Amino acid sequence: KGNFMYHDPCHTPMKLQDPMKTVKALVGDGVVKSERCCGESGTLGVTRPDISTQIRFRKEEEIRKAESTLRAQGTQGDLKILTSCPSCLQGLSRYGDDLQNGLLEADYIVVEMARQILGENWMPDYVARANAGGIERVLV
Repeated sequence: KGNFMYHDPCHTPMKLQDPMKTVKALVGDGVVKSERCCGESGTLGVTRPDISTQIRFRKEEEIRKAESTLRAQGTQGDLKILTSCPSCLQGLSRYGDDLQNGLLEADYIVVEMARQILGENWMPDYVARANAGGIERVLV
């Protein structure tokens, strides 16, 4: 599938190896890297909305270019942007309503991994197992 963009958080990087190597190993080769900051780190969006808005505008431009690249490669359907950072996830989630055609859903990369490896119902299945046998039995 080529329905993914990976947002490499500038403040919480996966730097033991090239992040794209890790991401592609987890979700496949059809991933485009999105490098610009989303403007949500710490309290930037609250304390300096003027700067954060400009950063957000540039990030949106980058996302649209990545969408064009993925569409040119034959990708159809909604696109998802993955990250490993809670602040970035919050910020990237704001793009969903702004971009047309159901372009973007933001999620954690580990959630997408769980969905692909364990199936669409991974979360309800996990909760049911934890409730039935305790969290310790699910994790081991």
